Amino acid sequence: MSEHASSENPYGTPTTSGPEPIPSYQAVMNRIVRTLLRVPGLSGIVGKRLMILHVVGRKSGKVYDVPLAYTRHGDNLLIGTALRPWVKNLRAGAPVRASFGGAPRTFAPVVHTAEADVLRLYEIVARDNKQNAKYNGIGFTADGSPSKADIYQTWQQGGVVVELTPH
Repeated sequence: MSEHASSENPYGTPTTSGPEPIPSYQAVMNRIVRTLLRVPGLSGIVGKRLMILHVVGRKSGKVYDVPLAYTRHGDNLLIGTALRPWVKNLRAGAPVRASFGGAPRTFAPVVHTAEADVLRLYEIVARDNKQNAKYNGIGFTADGSPSKADIYQTWQQGGVVVELTPH
């Protein structure tokens, strides 16, 4: 099931088959991460790579606490992910809150879906966080650079980059 029209990859042959499926134990891991991010002292260490994004459901109004890996890019934060339900709840002009172990901070979200934006921003995310890259189906070339063919494939399969700007 492809999010974008399938066509030949202009960057060559991908090194992976794409993003990994969500593991069956992910809900348990999410609970653990949410707990760790609430523990004083420990939260500062865990919060250097992980945060809880507090997303408000567009239909239900319910707040969903989503633990996520992020990459700092200037003053902004980048999150490379698939177009998951929580991403669809991010709306232009509607601020979101994120916790890194302290008081929640407010951000303006932008969901990048355009090919050029996703390729450029996912490369930044992949360089910063190799585990996130692996999870999202992005391998590396012999010189250590993220594979453009893999990033393109991830975009084709529905990969997006969420950019959070401090409010």
